[in-house]
Amino acid sequence: MKIIFATNNIHKAKELRSLLANYNMNQEIHLLTLNDLPDIKEIKETGSTFTENAMIKAEKVYSLTKLPTLADDSGLEVEYLNNRPGIYSKRYAGKNADDNDRINKLLKELNNVPPYKRKARFVCSMVLIDKKTTFKLMGFCNGYITEKSKGTNGFGYDPVFFLPDLNKTMAQLGPKQKNTISHRANALKQIKEILVQSYKL
Repeated sequence: MKIIFATNNIHKAKELRSLLANYNMNQEIHLLTLNDLPDIKEIKETGSTFTENAMIKAEKVYSLTKLPTLADDSGLEVEYLNNRPGIYSKRYAGKNADDNDRINKLLKELNNVPPYKRKARFVCSMVLIDKKTTFKLMGFCNGYITEKSKGTNGFGYDPVFFLPDLNKTMAQLGPKQKNTISHRANALKQIKEILVQSYKL
């Protein structure tokens, strides 16, 4: 079965393939991304919420391919910063910024803020569209923002996202452990149930 994951982000695609591989299904899911479909140009995320942005991507790709399409929009919400960077997580430090630029800006904004006020959560909104219906689901992962980066795994804000129950940042976890607790994993668990019920996988 072919499903298109509406992203060019190779890190997200790798993580999603790994997550899907953990599920025992009756047939294999062949996950395509926008990197496999070069004729589809960049899709602008003009929504005001994670779900709106995921819907924009899913609807556009489905309209062009007519294949079941999965899209997500995800990011970091920091309570002290009134839930910023939120939907602007990727663009937080400017259009051409990298992960280190975004992390450095975040830590600068939280300079001298005590640990108990550094509550944060990763948010993932996933949308699945096929010819029958549209499914919208959310996944979350709660933690705190550290004062400095720790760990070399993962991507994005993982090195500064601390998980109290594990006493580690997300970037200090191996892929297998991350794929049991991450916001994307929590959303995909719900998508998996839909796939099993709708497609008898």
